[in-house]
Amino acid sequence: MPSIPTTAQPGTEAASETITKRIEGLGDWRGETLAHVRQLIQSACPDIQEEWKWAKPTSPGVPVWSYEGGVCTGEVYKAAVKLTFFRGATVADPARLFNSSLEGNTRRAIDLHEGEQISEAAFGQLIQDAVAANVAAQASKRKK
Repeated sequence: MPSIPTTAQPGTEAASETITKRIEGLGDWRGETLAHVRQLIQSACPDIQEEWKWAKPTSPGVPVWSYEGGVCTGEVYKAAVKLTFFRGATVADPARLFNSSLEGNTRRAIDLHEGEQISEAAFGQLIQDAVAANVAAQASKRKK
C-alpha cells in the first residue's frame, strides 16, 4: 500500500491526492467502487470538499466529503465499501439505498459489495439531500 499522509487539510489538493492514492493503492473492485462513488458525489455537488480524516497508526484514515459539515465517509473493508452519511437518519431514502447502520438515530450507511451496482440518480439525490440537510442545520445555528 502506498504511503498515505497522516494529515490532509479539508478542501486542499493534498486531501484529493490522498484519496486518489488510496483508490489506486487498492487495485481491485473496492478501488473501482470508491472511484465511481467519488465521481457521483462530485457530480451531485461540484462544490463539495474532500478531506482525509482519522489517520492513526492502526488505520490509514478515511476519505470524507463535506459541505457545511460532513456529508459522508468512504470506508473500505475487505468485503465492502461503506458510505456512511453523517445525517442519514434525517434524509429521505425512497430508493432504499441505506442498507447498514439502520438502528442509529443519526447516521445511515450504504454497504457496496463486489459486483453490486448503485442507482446513480438515487445516490446523487441522496448526496444533494444530505448537503441540503447540512445547509439547513447551519442556517438554524446561525439564527440562534
